Formats: sequence, structure tokens, C-alpha cells
Amino acid sequence: MTQESLNEQNLAPPEKGPIAGPPRNRHRLIVAILLGVSVLLITGDAEAQRGRSRTMMPIDRNGVPTWEVDPEMPDELFTFVRLRYNSFYRGAAWATDFPDAELNLSYRLQQLTSMRAHPEGKIIDIDDPALFDHPFIYCIEPGDMALSPTEAGTLRRYLLSGGFMMVDDFWGEDEWANFHNAFKEIFPDRELQELPLEHPIFHCVYDLTEKPQVPSINNAMAGRSSGITYERSDAREPHYKACFDDKGRIMMIVCHNTDLGDGWEREGEDPWYFREFSEKKSYPLGINILFYQFTH
Repeated sequence: MTQESLNEQNLAPPEKGPIAGPPRNRHRLIVAILLGVSVLLITGDAEAQRGRSRTMMPIDRNGVPTWEVDPEMPDELFTFVRLRYNSFYRGAAWATDFPDAELNLSYRLQQLTSMRAHPEGKIIDIDDPALFDHPFIYCIEPGDMALSPTEAGTLRRYLLSGGFMMVDDFWGEDEWANFHNAFKEIFPDRELQELPLEHPIFHCVYDLTEKPQVPSINNAMAGRSSGITYERSDAREPHYKACFDDKGRIMMIVCHNTDLGDGWEREGEDPWYFREFSEKKSYPLGINILFYQFTH
């Protein structure tokens, strides 16, 4: 399916502007259909979804539509999980684009695909046992991430046990160096590898012809007349790097010099930004990443 298929499906902006073992064996394996293709989704039970840091979204959805959860299958859903981590200097960098990014992405999954998504998301701390109940976690603005040895070890066990981490929205060489230091604390014996454009993650649902670079909406507006989509001079080229386990499974995808989350968050604020970045780049790649994760 091509990028233009989003428009063919009447996509339009909404009205608003310490764990020692593998994931719990109580996970249930269910089959979902994503745009006509079968995918496997691992979900946890309701008991595991209670706790201080398993925070649900605020009631104010800022205009994003909601939907009912099937009472007969309340747990057979994709739940967007945002990782809460400590920063050296910038405070709650983990909360950037919260909550509209996850609300909009979950809504689009529910609208455009046969995958059932929870209308709310969760915030989970690294040291929360519930981390191991979810196959997908989202980590945003990690250029100032600070990890303790215990936290690094927990993330290592989570990823090696089958978890998947998407890292997004950090720019330039300094932020890369800081994130890479954190990555090496998690995996001192592994390295990130650049994914070529030919990799299936860029083509498995939507057939992308480039590695997309998505700027924040303000930077996009500032660069509209010149066509500039990078946010700083040392961040001209978008990079998509992956960390693989010993069997070749992607455990972590790192989206550097791009901000897919802003394309989700800001989709309803400007029609041009929606068309050029949300519709053509952020949603297609976001759906591709989720589909690839669930099928590999």
C-alpha cells in the first residue's frame, strides 16, 4: 500500500486543533488484522495493568475521538506505552508531545486498520514490573537520558526477553552522543546498525520511497518556503538505526534527526503540516514500525 492510500481511506484531521526473568507467561497471543495482513500481538491481563506508574491518559482528549473497548476482549488490544525515564538537565523530556501523540496514533490505528487499539495509553517507569506486560514502549527525546545501572539492566532484560523499544525525536551530534552513552549502558556489547531504505520496515505496509524526516510543526513552518525539514545544522540527514538480538530480531529502532511523534501530535493544527508530514510520513512509518514489530 502506498502513502497515498491514507488519503484514499478518507484520512482527515480530527476537529481539535527489578525483574529477573522473561515476560510473564500469562501473556495471551492473539491474532489481529492490520490493513488486511495477519499480525501477532502479545497483551497482558488486566491484573497486571494496575500500579502507581501505569498511568492512564488524562480525561481531556483535546478533541481526539474515543471509542468503546469490547467488554468480551478488554485486553486484546494494542496499548501505546510511553516510557518515563530520568534526565540529566531537562526534567520531564519523556513527556514531550504527551498526550496527543499517542491518542492520535491509537485513533488512527483504530480508524485505518483492523487492529484494535486502546483509546487511552499508559506511562510506565523503567522499574515498574508492568513494563514486562507490554511488547512495545515509546521513548521520546532521549538525548538527555540518565540511566542507573539497575535501570539499564532492566531495559536490557526487557528487550532480550522479546520487548521492543521505539526511540524518537532527538537531533544533532550532542544529543546523539548522550543517547549513545545510555544505549551502551543497556548493551555494552552491541551496536546500532543503520537500516537501509530497502529494509522491509520501510515497505511492509506503506511503501516509502525515502527515509522520512519530520520536523516539529514550528520548524516545518519556518522552513516551508525553503524546503528545509531539519531542525539544526548538524541534523540534516535522518537516520534510522536498529539494535538486533542474536536471532536477528529488531529489539530497538532509533529514529534520529526526525520527530515522528510531532506528526502524530500536531496533525489537526495545520492542513499543510498534516498533508506533508502527518499523512505522508509520520503515520505510514509509525504503522510500518508497529506492523513489523508484531510480525517479527
